[in-house]
Amino acid sequence: MPLYVYEVVLADGTGGERFEVLQKLADAVLTAHPETGEPVRRVFAEANTPRAWTDAHGKAAMSDSNLAAKGFTKYVKTDNGTYERTTGTGPKKIQRK
Repeated sequence: MPLYVYEVVLADGTGGERFEVLQKLADAVLTAHPETGEPVRRVFAEANTPRAWTDAHGKAAMSDSNLAAKGFTKYVKTDNGTYERTTGTGPKKIQRK
């Protein structure tokens, strides 16, 4: 269910106290404060979206120590057809025949 922000409408038409209400999408918009009965209006607010993923987080997730902790093995290409293990378990080198 979405969390909506409402504000009390003061006598001069300006906004007063703000509060949040958890409502279903099908519920009607509030016109009165649920506790005091004062007139209210819904306020458009910034969406609460996760902002945790950045390039730095991506690099940390793909670090050698993190990959090894998760049980992965990482190989890096060193020569034409040769790959060397940088982290994890497995053969030190993989070569094409």
